Amino acid sequence: MRDVFARIVENIEKVVIGRGEAVRLVVVGLLAGGHVLLEDVPGSGKTLLAKALAASVGCSFKRIQFTPDMLPSDITGINYFNMKVSEFEFMAGPVFANFVLADEINRATPKTQAGLLECMEERQVTIDNVTHKLAPPFMVVATQNPVDTQGVFPLPEAQLDRFTFRIPMQYTSHEASVEILRTHRQAAAPLQPVATADEIMAAQAAVPEIFVHEDMMGYIVSLAEATRAHEGVMLGVSARGALVLMRTAQAMAGVAGRSYVIPDDVKHAAIPVMAHRLILKGTERIKKAAADEIITEILNNTAVPTEFLQS
Repeated sequence: MRDVFARIVENIEKVVIGRGEAVRLVVVGLLAGGHVLLEDVPGSGKTLLAKALAASVGCSFKRIQFTPDMLPSDITGINYFNMKVSEFEFMAGPVFANFVLADEINRATPKTQAGLLECMEERQVTIDNVTHKLAPPFMVVATQNPVDTQGVFPLPEAQLDRFTFRIPMQYTSHEASVEILRTHRQAAAPLQPVATADEIMAAQAAVPEIFVHEDMMGYIVSLAEATRAHEGVMLGVSARGALVLMRTAQAMAGVAGRSYVIPDDVKHAAIPVMAHRLILKGTERIKKAAADEIITEILNNTAVPTEFLQS
């Protein structure tokens, strides 16, 4: 798992400059079998990161440009009547790929956004009472611009909960920005795959086998419960959110070369896993990075299982 992770990260960073943490989180999300929401202003490298990830793995890739007039069938596919054979035939939509880039996902209506719910959770599509399985590995990388308020439809809580990580891209440093200009001043050669679908699936199968001590499970549950009790939170992290936090902590341990989870794995994953799952109260809703600050406060105030660390 560590070798696959290192190869993919190194390959992506040939074109995605100065986004080390975002790149690592996206690859961890892939190995954890999850989906990722990339969030920031236009031109911050969201689409480039998603395409570089797909190019680094020898799998199929489809891009969906979300618009307000899209229908769910534009994503999942339709049964159409073939006049030549006088039968209905299934025409698969772009979601039938290993990597799906949902570009500007918040520009589609809630009805269209809901077309991804079954795909992301059950890895299948049901059309006219017929269920079609999606070939593994399957990952949705969605992007959105959080500051745009015209012609957009904020993702509902059920949709946000399907994403393992929400990752803000943020601006790069001065040195990294200069390196971006230097790297992309001429057309670069396309990235070549450095991992296969079988390697990704083997890594994903290994993640649940990474040991999680009972004390660590209690620590994860305590973090989730603390979000529900916080005065600035109307609705905290659910049991599914706690399970996702454990799974990503296992992936964090695996890519670090460990067969067991430590508190630092949980802390590293906590903000990108939990922040977007909080529904905040009153003025907290309009404060920038309020959810991140709440999770940081909870991490600082929740006791770490020191007995496990000492053993």
